Amino acid sequence: MTIAQQAEPKTYSFDEFITWYPESSKVRYELHNGVIIEMPKPKVKHSNLTGAIIEQILITIRQMGKGGIWTIPRKSIVKTKRELSGYEPDIIVLNQEVIGAEPRWESESIIQNPESVKLIVEVVSTNWRDDYYHKLRDYEEMGIEEYWIIDYAALGAIKFIGNPKQPTIFVCHLVDGEYQMNAFTDNSPIVSQTLHQFNLSAEQIFAMAL
Repeated sequence: MTIAQQAEPKTYSFDEFITWYPESSKVRYELHNGVIIEMPKPKVKHSNLTGAIIEQILITIRQMGKGGIWTIPRKSIVKTKRELSGYEPDIIVLNQEVIGAEPRWESESIIQNPESVKLIVEVVSTNWRDDYYHKLRDYEEMGIEEYWIIDYAALGAIKFIGNPKQPTIFVCHLVDGEYQMNAFTDNSPIVSQTLHQFNLSAEQIFAMAL
C-alpha cells in the first residue's frame, strides 16, 4: 500500500454512516460520496434566518389549510439515490399524508421517497458548493418537488449570483424531471409553486438575518 493510499479517507455506506452517527450529537454530519463531513457551525445570522424562515413557512402552510399535514421536523436525513450520500437539510417540509410509506422514518428519521417531501431549503454558508452543485443535483435526481437555495451572504459563484455578487434566493421547481431555477433579489417577491401563498420579497427574507 502506498502512502497516498494510506492517506485516503475511509469511505462509508449510507447504512454505516447512520450506525456511526453519534446519538444526540450537537454537531451535524452529512455523508458526501462516502465521506463523513462535519457541517460548519451556523453563524448567528444563519441561525436567525433559518428560524425566521421556518416561522414564515409554517404561517403559509396554515394559510393554505395544510397545518398539521405539511410539517417541519427538528431533524431528518435525506437518503439520496447515490447510496453513498445523505444530507440533513436546514429546513424540510414533509407531507404527513404519505410519510407512512417511509420504512425508516419512525425508527431512524430517514427520508428516501420524494413524495414525502414538499420542500427543502438550504441556507448557504461557507460550504456553498454543496448547496449549488451536489445537493441540487441529488435532490433533482431524487425527484424532490421544490428546492430553495437562500444565499443571503452572496457566497455563491459569480455565474450564479452575478458580478458584483448580490444576495439571491433560488427557487428550483421540478419540471419534466429537471430543476427550473428562478432567481429572486432585492424587492422581487418570491414565487413558489409549492407555497403559492408565500408573499415575502427576497429583501424581506434577507432582513431576517439581522
